[in-house]
Amino acid sequence: MKKTETEKVQLIGAIGSPYTRKMVSLLRYRAIPYKITWGQPEVILPAMGLELPKPLLLPTFLFPDESGGMKAVTDSTPIIRRLEAMSPERSVLPGDPALAFIDYLLEDFGDEWVTKYMFHYRWHFETDADNAGTLLPLSYGVNLPSDMLKQVKTMATERQVSRLYVVGSNDTTAPIIDASFRRFLQAMEAHLEAQPYLLGSRPGAGDFALFGQLTQLVGVEPTSRAIAHELSPRTVMWTSVMEDLNGLEPKDSDWNNPDEMPDTLRGILTEVGRTYVPAQLANAKAVQAGEKTWEAQIDGALWTQPSFPYQAKCLQWVNEQYQTLSADDRSRVDRILAGTGCEALLFAE
Repeated sequence: MKKTETEKVQLIGAIGSPYTRKMVSLLRYRAIPYKITWGQPEVILPAMGLELPKPLLLPTFLFPDESGGMKAVTDSTPIIRRLEAMSPERSVLPGDPALAFIDYLLEDFGDEWVTKYMFHYRWHFETDADNAGTLLPLSYGVNLPSDMLKQVKTMATERQVSRLYVVGSNDTTAPIIDASFRRFLQAMEAHLEAQPYLLGSRPGAGDFALFGQLTQLVGVEPTSRAIAHELSPRTVMWTSVMEDLNGLEPKDSDWNNPDEMPDTLRGILTEVGRTYVPAQLANAKAVQAGEKTWEAQIDGALWTQPSFPYQAKCLQWVNEQYQTLSADDRSRVDRILAGTGCEALLFAE
């Protein structure tokens, strides 16, 4: 039966937003009818008579509220679970609890660490910043007059370059970020030779999280694009394939057996443990102590950046997911993570 316009999931997003790309690809794969408006929610929502969500993020989804109206909602991870509750077909969440936890961890890594690669390569180098400063304003209107494009480019570039410190990007951490990105690509290259998605022959939420960031890293930013083409042609093509998986017909048997995981997954998990885990632990400790910044030794160098309460919540949510597992499923997760460094992320009950 053809869905009516009002039954479509509505969202506001941007081509240059990795989280928008994550969710649009997910909607396509799950065959959920949607209607996307390309633009800025802070402009579009007031014109619709709707309150801005907190926090204001891309993409912004519009869901029915209790009064029969519409409410703006953000944050891709809980939205994925909300969509699963609305329509369980073609799920991106593994049915096996242990595998579902690994998927959750990989989604978190994509959303919160791989995004550091993206923001760093987009704005740290002058050539990349010039590229992004030109292209991103045009994503809101390719017919933007040249004089206005020049003004917007200058303002946007100056603002974003000045915010590099927020993700910890600076001359000291640049080699850490670059080395991590290269190892990640090499791990993805090996893993994609073994199987087409992170956890089997069908994509999970973690695949879409990595895909979202990679749309920019291999498709937009010149420096990271060149590195990706050199080190992992499989990741480059995987990113193109992930764009639209509507024709894939997934089966329950397409998920990996958590007790027989491919060795190649360890390469990706080891990168999570090597970089993201120490960052998360240091950030959470600083947030708990009320400190404005945190620092930690990551990959042999000192990393310093402002504390981020949301990422402290991410650490809490990962542990909540782990604690909901049965003792047997926790043991299975522990076996998968053993020796990767990810074990340090999980707290004793």
